[in-house]
Amino acid sequence: MLDRVDIKQQLFERFDERTFTEQITADGMPTLWVGRDKICDVLKFLRQDSTPAYRMLFDLTAIDERVREHRLNQPAADFTVVYHLLSLSPVAEIRLKVALFDDDLTTPTATGVWPNANWYEREVWDMFGITFDGHPNLRRILMPPTWKGHPLRKDHAARATEFEPLHLDPKRQDEEENALQFKPEDWGMKRESGDTEFMFLNMGPNHPSVHGVFRIVLQLDGEEIIGAVPDIGYHHRGAEKMAERQSWHTYIPYTDRVDYLGGVMNELPYVMNLEHVLGIQVPERVKVVRVMLCEFFRITSHLMFFGTYVQDIGAMSPIFWMFSDRQKAYDVIEAITGFRMHPAFFRIGGLTMDLPNGWDRKVKEFLDWFPSRLAEYKKAMARNSVLVKRSKHIGAYSQDEAIDWGITGPGLRSTGVDFDLRKARPYSGYENFDFEIPTGTNGDCQDRLDVRIEEMFQSCRIIEQCMKNMPAGDYKADHPLTTPPVKERTMQDIETLIAHFLTVSWGPVVPAMESACMVEGTKGLNGYYSISDKHAMSYRTRIRTPSFAHLQQIPLISQGGLVADLVAIIGAIDFVMADVDR
Repeated sequence: MLDRVDIKQQLFERFDERTFTEQITADGMPTLWVGRDKICDVLKFLRQDSTPAYRMLFDLTAIDERVREHRLNQPAADFTVVYHLLSLSPVAEIRLKVALFDDDLTTPTATGVWPNANWYEREVWDMFGITFDGHPNLRRILMPPTWKGHPLRKDHAARATEFEPLHLDPKRQDEEENALQFKPEDWGMKRESGDTEFMFLNMGPNHPSVHGVFRIVLQLDGEEIIGAVPDIGYHHRGAEKMAERQSWHTYIPYTDRVDYLGGVMNELPYVMNLEHVLGIQVPERVKVVRVMLCEFFRITSHLMFFGTYVQDIGAMSPIFWMFSDRQKAYDVIEAITGFRMHPAFFRIGGLTMDLPNGWDRKVKEFLDWFPSRLAEYKKAMARNSVLVKRSKHIGAYSQDEAIDWGITGPGLRSTGVDFDLRKARPYSGYENFDFEIPTGTNGDCQDRLDVRIEEMFQSCRIIEQCMKNMPAGDYKADHPLTTPPVKERTMQDIETLIAHFLTVSWGPVVPAMESACMVEGTKGLNGYYSISDKHAMSYRTRIRTPSFAHLQQIPLISQGGLVADLVAIIGAIDFVMADVDR
């Protein structure tokens, strides 16, 4: 792993050391405060000239600091803009911060350094009201255009009961509909060029090929796509705002609903982050159970992708077969967790309960049946001549373009980059498993399909190793902040009963800290950045999802293609709108 002193030394040598203020964080990530007049220069240096080069803008967000009580050794600020940069080889991270004040909430845009800064900066403006000078089109991205206020500010209402009852009379309905009218000039588009008059076509937000409430406005010259404007936010539910009103452990079920096809995969970075901060070492049995369940959800998510992608291309039957096959995987998940899609099975420090009797028999039955079934799908569908012609060389992007746009997971590996966090920086015991990292060559729709198919085979290998090598031991750490504690230890005396009641009701009081954790999710890198102000609930929870980054690439990879190609491109990205909008 990179010596953290080294990157700081490089920055101090390239810039005046007084340019930076260092902050110690619970996750140990190098964290430096920079003045807004220097932030773009520092970002460019880290992207291009540092060793290693932090090629990817992994995340960009903000914090409302105005009511935060514990900010030890941090510069004064009303708001903070946070940049999270990532190097893929070697795996290294750095966090930069810019302090802003109420009377001047402006900082330069980073869109000249990374193209994917565009949406992240729009989100920060939408949620916090921070302006990025030089941004090409700073407008709302998650909230409706008519929304008043900035929802992630601490003085903005958090519950429906704090608002006036919604009354959508005809006048207001007209106002809302007019606000959604697409004006090409606002996006730098022309209505005509030379002898050509362009047509503008709405796809979505209710359209079978956009996989949810997702809208794309297309600029067309006949059937050819000249430009595309993705429009998101129709599924926004305020998941990060809700984290400020839930205790640390009662927020776990909310995580399942982010990538709602990923199940416990959403819970893992959240609980691992808190376990690291609280110093909780989970038993080996817990690690292996977590890995096994995550890989089951990788299979169910990829099966959904496979079936819907083939359906988008034009085959109708496979989606029904794959839905049936997913049910067999969900049967195993339900037998172990008690639930199917959203188990909320992981806990801070362990699991809800131990594995039930006979769990290994259910797992073995699935492993004996599924790989041959998947091989049949691969031969009959993924190699179908029509699908290949509709997928090969469609929606292709290079390795550099993928990294510039923040693409991770199968989308990145389809370009030939063999980056998988389970191998590059193992967590939860993944270093003990034998599996391969499938990669593609062209970064096109066909490669993105093939990578996911091969990943399902690898998930079966991992699950089999879990089944054959499941450690004995407890399903929960013996730690006072584990939530909820083991029930058998709560009836000894009144003190243990009270402690159990308070822990279940409130969860742990987490020390004042900042910490981030990421995992290799079903669609790419999932990350949680948690800030505690020494309370029983989060001061700020940032959810970094892969789908939000992935949808930004659509204008790039669809330009020059046909509308039919766009349908394949959207399907091959494999996104979930709840994962985009949160």
